[in-house]
Amino acid sequence: MQRSVLDYLEQSAEKFPDRTVFADNENKVTYREFQAQAKAVATGLAQRLNMKTNQPVVVLIERKIESLRGFFGVIYSGNFYAPVDYQMPAKRIELMIETLKPAAVMVTDTTRRVMEQITYDGNIVSLQELTETAVEQGMLDEIARRQIDTDPLYAMFTSGSTGVPKGVLVSHRSVIDLIDNFKYEFGFDETMILGNQAPFDFDVSVKDIYSTLKNGGTMYVIPKMMFSMVARLIDYLNEKQINTVIWATSALRIVENLNVFSKKMPRYLRTVMFSGEVMPNKVLNYWRKYLPEVMFVNLYGPTEITCNCTFYKVDRPFADEEALPIGIAFKNTDLFLLDGDRKNEVEPGQVGEICVRGSSLALGYYNNEERTREAFIQNPLNPMYPETIYCTGDLAQYAEDGNLMFVSRKDYQIKHMGHRIELSEVEIAVNALPFVEAACCIYDTEEEKIVLFYQAAERCDRELLKQLGKNLPKYMFPNRLEYFEKLPLNKNAKIDRTWLKENYILS
Repeated sequence: MQRSVLDYLEQSAEKFPDRTVFADNENKVTYREFQAQAKAVATGLAQRLNMKTNQPVVVLIERKIESLRGFFGVIYSGNFYAPVDYQMPAKRIELMIETLKPAAVMVTDTTRRVMEQITYDGNIVSLQELTETAVEQGMLDEIARRQIDTDPLYAMFTSGSTGVPKGVLVSHRSVIDLIDNFKYEFGFDETMILGNQAPFDFDVSVKDIYSTLKNGGTMYVIPKMMFSMVARLIDYLNEKQINTVIWATSALRIVENLNVFSKKMPRYLRTVMFSGEVMPNKVLNYWRKYLPEVMFVNLYGPTEITCNCTFYKVDRPFADEEALPIGIAFKNTDLFLLDGDRKNEVEPGQVGEICVRGSSLALGYYNNEERTREAFIQNPLNPMYPETIYCTGDLAQYAEDGNLMFVSRKDYQIKHMGHRIELSEVEIAVNALPFVEAACCIYDTEEEKIVLFYQAAERCDRELLKQLGKNLPKYMFPNRLEYFEKLPLNKNAKIDRTWLKENYILS
């Protein structure tokens, strides 16, 4: 019985000790070396924490493989890691530390200076110093013996509506459930060479890290600058012979916007997976045109259900203006659509809120019982025994072929000019236009206007509205258009709707 994600590392280190497991722009490490380093870190950390377990340890991360060494040192010590980007504003880091009240904060020579700006009187431990600790295998064996699969593995922070970030707490069992499903559904094996795009404090990276370890593959941490110089990105993919990517939708959109494949092609790709935002079929069709043999997979799911709960293997042609299905649930995951009161399932074909049950559910929000109770509720369809479900806040409906179709966020559904409108429907229509590179809609409730933010080579308001008239009724037209040469992205590579709202709606 598997109780810990460490089994992935232990088994692959035994089978492929000299294979590179992780590599970044400066360093690489084999399975044998990485395992030994993580155990050294764990020994030093466990000694400092008096072998106390199931406590949060903040790891101030960089985009380097040494951050991963910190994660696994924490795991071997029997505790759970909370990745925090050291380049975030000090005030936000302080809010996270205040929420977690961590047993320790792990720093590197680079990230240590951040702690000088933060109020924290607990343990600050050096990753470099911990790595030099002599491994005490007996102590680590005793810690492992007490471990169970529902122990927390990591706390990943998402934004909170109150301004205080929420720490989503995820167990070993949930990640094991996800990664085993990925291997089963997508045929991952030891030939996997994965190109990591997601930051380590974004849950997409969980799929990269643990899929690599599960399958005995290799993961390259792609330098962030490559996504600003996309021709070099393709060279990098070819140089490293990367065959698997699990990227944010925006990363694929950058390649399409710049028409990179007309000049050079990735020669080794065989699996391309994407998530985070709705994928415009215009972008997907560009990739499929140049890479017809590649398996493309649309993934859906919030952080609270451990990355993804549904998948759709793209298996037919789609018109640019069509919506892409989010597919079917992974094995051992059940989802259903509840009505607005969260009491009953909606009728077949009707729109409802996606709710999920299964091992994939997070344990809740760390140190935030109130918000946990709001989102993780008793299954209203089962009054007979305790059963928790997670309510995503996303609206969807089933298509005739049985695939789930994402409709919008609950808060993207508006009442405008007497009509019920899904803002995502407007976005799909705009993103399908050949001259639009990216777009999103926000409703200005004060002015009662649909505001469209779009990215294109040049301002084209008149042509945009003219083309929309072919697909949308007048009452769905945006009332205000804001043009951008480059739409702002947040650190997770999604269009930064919060920034747009604060700077263009609330001001």
